[in-house]
Amino acid sequence: MTTHRSEFNHVDNLWDAERAKSFGDDEVGLLIYRSNLLGSDLRLTNYGGGNTSCKAVANDPLTGDATEVMWIKGSGGDLGTLSKKGLSALYVNRLRSLTNVYRGLEFEDEMVALFNHCIFNQGSVAPSIDTPLHGFLPFKHVDHLHPDSVIAIAASKDGRDICRDIFGGTMGWLPWKRPGFDLGLDLRRCVEENPGIRGVILASHGLFTWGETSHQAYVNTLDAIDRCADFIETRVRKAGKVFGGFARALPPEAVRVSKAVEIAPMLRGLCSSANRMIGHFRTDDRVMEFVNSNDMRRLAAMGTSCPDHFLRTKISPLIIDLESLEADPDLLKDSLSREFEAYRAMYREYYAECRHPDSPSIRDQNPVVIIIPDVGLFTFAKDKQTARVASEFYVNAINVMRGAETVSEYVSLTRQEAFNIEYWLLEEAKLQRMPKPKALAGKIALVTGSGGGIGKAIVRRFMEEGACVVITDNHAARLEETRKEFEKDFGTDGFIALHLDVTDRDSVRGAMERVVLAFGGLDVIVNNAGISISKPLDEHNEEDWSLLFDIIVKGQFLNSRESVRIMRKQGLGGDIINIVSKNALVSGPNNSGYGSAKAAQLHMSRLLAAELGADRIRVNVVNPDAVISGSNIWNDGWAEGRAKAYGIPVQDLPAFYAKRTLLNEVILPEDIANACFAFVGGLLNKSTGNTINVDGGVSAAFLR
Repeated sequence: MTTHRSEFNHVDNLWDAERAKSFGDDEVGLLIYRSNLLGSDLRLTNYGGGNTSCKAVANDPLTGDATEVMWIKGSGGDLGTLSKKGLSALYVNRLRSLTNVYRGLEFEDEMVALFNHCIFNQGSVAPSIDTPLHGFLPFKHVDHLHPDSVIAIAASKDGRDICRDIFGGTMGWLPWKRPGFDLGLDLRRCVEENPGIRGVILASHGLFTWGETSHQAYVNTLDAIDRCADFIETRVRKAGKVFGGFARALPPEAVRVSKAVEIAPMLRGLCSSANRMIGHFRTDDRVMEFVNSNDMRRLAAMGTSCPDHFLRTKISPLIIDLESLEADPDLLKDSLSREFEAYRAMYREYYAECRHPDSPSIRDQNPVVIIIPDVGLFTFAKDKQTARVASEFYVNAINVMRGAETVSEYVSLTRQEAFNIEYWLLEEAKLQRMPKPKALAGKIALVTGSGGGIGKAIVRRFMEEGACVVITDNHAARLEETRKEFEKDFGTDGFIALHLDVTDRDSVRGAMERVVLAFGGLDVIVNNAGISISKPLDEHNEEDWSLLFDIIVKGQFLNSRESVRIMRKQGLGGDIINIVSKNALVSGPNNSGYGSAKAAQLHMSRLLAAELGADRIRVNVVNPDAVISGSNIWNDGWAEGRAKAYGIPVQDLPAFYAKRTLLNEVILPEDIANACFAFVGGLLNKSTGNTINVDGGVSAAFLR
């Protein structure tokens, strides 16, 4: 069946005929174009989910003969960002000939290794487990997606009948089976036994559609999804409510966010009992429609249906009702600990009941998804992108449950089928191939004054080592410039940029709340914000003195105090690094205000190290000197003041500072960043109250 529709009610037709025309006969180029359009809309498929393919004729590199080749999204790729290097290319005839050696369902996993014998291009990425599902179909262009509206039908008790009602027999139906070689054979058989169908719905899984051209496949896919969405939304309007309606009135968003800020660090600490996790929080209308509903507990306990959803959200979420727990903040964490231990016990029982003799060892027993009525939805994972994507997948699952419950009854995977997906040996092999986590993976750091110079270098080093970082500055233009730079280099998940006045208590508290909402907590605070004023005593005024002590000393105090409150809630320890100065130890001319503030900053570091050790919060100091490159402290007359103090021209300052060091070295912002990483990178976890001088060697600044 070919659809002639070009406009739809619930999805967008983004096909640009002129853009498509520019590809000419390049079917692979059109495949990538179609894939990117489909992957750009979460209503059509989820991040990393689904596959697209095309079959085209190419010359065999060995024989020169024309041969049919299938290009398909490779394992682990994402449709929205797919490029040619993310495709697998396989000989179609070789792929189909694998049926000659297939030994049956019990042995289907061994077929994955044989895909390598079908590879057409040497640069091909690893083929997906769904490769035979595409290869066994006779159509040139095939889409396999996980649209919420289709899965809602696929996960309905009466899904097969509803499918017939919507498509009038033009859409095939296959009962649930784990993705793999055998499902590919079932799919081929379904097409052979139902000539003329436009696609197939896989129960509890997703949608297969196709076309003779890339455009036909794209429009056919949109039409199938739109028809399912129409069917669901018509019934939602008739029902007037979903999920049995609200069980409790929805608090204002400000109240929900305030509660999230209070509880998120505790949740993160408990979720990090095995591995340090990063959080993501949602409290939007679609989430709260489910979270505060009458049917939430029944449906959430059932788990998800689509394998893609389940792999990222676990067997079921942890549901926490704050009203039933201790209201006293000092007792709340103990109550939450009991909730988590009950979840871990449930997960251990699930593993013990469902495991096979060759199953991988049990993994992290903590929840990925946490539902809190009156607050919202939290997800925790190894990094921000994974946490965000887990949240998106659970919202996909909410959409599926919403649709299925409206048109029929929601049906999830059985616990055994869910286990077979979660602990599938092929999934375990994929996990084992993943690179080793970087040194700061799972860590969250806030760096004050990070719009340039030393602060920016610290942010860059931390992000390169896997940390989530909060960039802060009180200079809006500098902050925006830095934000754009890091977005270009690192994407948007791993950092946020916040305006911060370190001297203002409300500004500091507001920034900390934003950090908690963005990532779930905080592990490292680098007090780097500063200002430099170099004047003789009789030229110093009270405003100079107050400004120096406000920014350098009060700023360090406020940020340390607020960050420690978060760290204590987490119970994971933490790091405070104070960027002080050689001037805290060495008396120099025309420097009474700056040097005094730096000395106060250094001694505060000692005091906090002594106080916070019981919390496993380490407090250490990096003492730079003469960091000229990219540093903001050399603006506003500081360089001129120091040059005057030493009786040399401003342009000679870098050489002057280098020559007075024992190593005769110019100090760069990256050198300070390396020292900060040394404190938090894992090798100095038992070090606190210490100072690293990064000054090229100034003997007068030796601590002993």
